Amino acid sequence: QVRVVESGGGLVQPGGSLRLSCAASGSVFMIHDISWYRQAPGNQRELVARVTSSSATDYADSVQGRFTISRDNAKNTVYLQMNSLKPEDTAVYYCQVVVGTSRFRESVYWGQGTQVTVSS
Repeated sequence: QVRVVESGGGLVQPGGSLRLSCAASGSVFMIHDISWYRQAPGNQRELVARVTSSSATDYADSVQGRFTISRDNAKNTVYLQMNSLKPEDTAVYYCQVVVGTSRFRESVYWGQGTQVTVSS
């Protein structure tokens, strides 16, 4: 089993910055993709950013140029640096870890989420 724990959320003013962390532990011998999703009340959960095992990255259009995802394989940790935050970034942010459990099989694990609130 894999445990996924997010941290770093909090309250910040518009234009401010936060850095989220996602740490994976347990059976993490072969981590594939790690992604950040977010969900605001009444909204659908949406993909924010993703980093693959080859370090390729993808971002939602709404955060492109403001957010940066990075990966530390030695620590099994991924970070999401969020700059120029806007009120519409307010949401619970979830980390998703995709683990290869066999040659053609993957398992998906989710963290509990961390609250990000952008407000003046």
